[in-house]
Amino acid sequence: MADDLSTTIAEAARLLTGARDVTLLSHINPDADTLGSALAVGLALHRRGVAVRVAFGEPETVPESLKALDTAGLLVHRDEVPEVPELLVVLDTGSVQRLGPLGGRVANARGPVIVVDHHVSNTRYGTVHCIDEHAEATALIALKLLDEMNVEIDEPIARCIYAGLVTDTGGFRKAGPEAHRTAARLLETGVDAYAVTRPLMDSHPFAYLGMLSKVLAKAEFDAKAAHGLGLVHAVVGLDDARGVRSEEVESVIDVVRSTSEAEVAAVLKELRPGYWSVSLRAVSRVDVREVAQVLGGGGHRLAAGFTFDGAADQVVAALKGALEQVGS
Repeated sequence: MADDLSTTIAEAARLLTGARDVTLLSHINPDADTLGSALAVGLALHRRGVAVRVAFGEPETVPESLKALDTAGLLVHRDEVPEVPELLVVLDTGSVQRLGPLGGRVANARGPVIVVDHHVSNTRYGTVHCIDEHAEATALIALKLLDEMNVEIDEPIARCIYAGLVTDTGGFRKAGPEAHRTAARLLETGVDAYAVTRPLMDSHPFAYLGMLSKVLAKAEFDAKAAHGLGLVHAVVGLDDARGVRSEEVESVIDVVRSTSEAEVAAVLKELRPGYWSVSLRAVSRVDVREVAQVLGGGGHRLAAGFTFDGAADQVVAALKGALEQVGS
């Protein structure tokens, strides 16, 4: 049965209002939506005297472009997360597997596990599920939760929400009217849109250019894949990624997906030898969430991902097989 968002938001707000110790978790390889949402809720709780920590399973350090969102020093290394959390909030994470090394904290939690997410593929692994698959970003649901808690949305909190919203909507290209109205509300608190957006979407170190040139030179296009709609893919191996930040690697998909001949774009990112995180994007006709689910992943209709053990050519072969299976 579908979750009634207003009811679950109210229950989550009640639990958080009475909490004294809260752990907030983001998915592995965190982006601005998962981390911005966690930090916004965490900051509100911290100001009320709650013991708060925000963490993610991988990588070891916070992406450089997201550090400025943590104005209260709430981010901790995964090793500092309690083995048995008193109250756990998991944000923008469709499954326990997406928590990586911290996935066991869900089963270990002493109290409630609140899941705040906008992925249609969410597996409902918590005890309270604030899930709205129509929301363009988890940050919008986090804002509803903060409003239910009567939190004053000032600039530091609004900045975190705005970061998640602007990135998950592709610079508002995929935002509806309500998302734009929310953005206006956030900007009215004093958020500097350019200062927030540039490090997240428009700024890379010089080493990025070298990495990108190597990766794109090896990109491949298969016009027959995806039932003749076309697949373009690129591979970022460990050697390719040496010397650049994780956010540079994550941004490669935004270049590859601009290939006009391909309906589907994929970027294989090697996390450790023979273990890959794969980003998928589609233009409009292929549901890459279904493709990712075939391979153990998930996401949204036009943006999804999965992980895979094996050689790069095995990943590509499995992806092409899944593309043929979906919609056939």
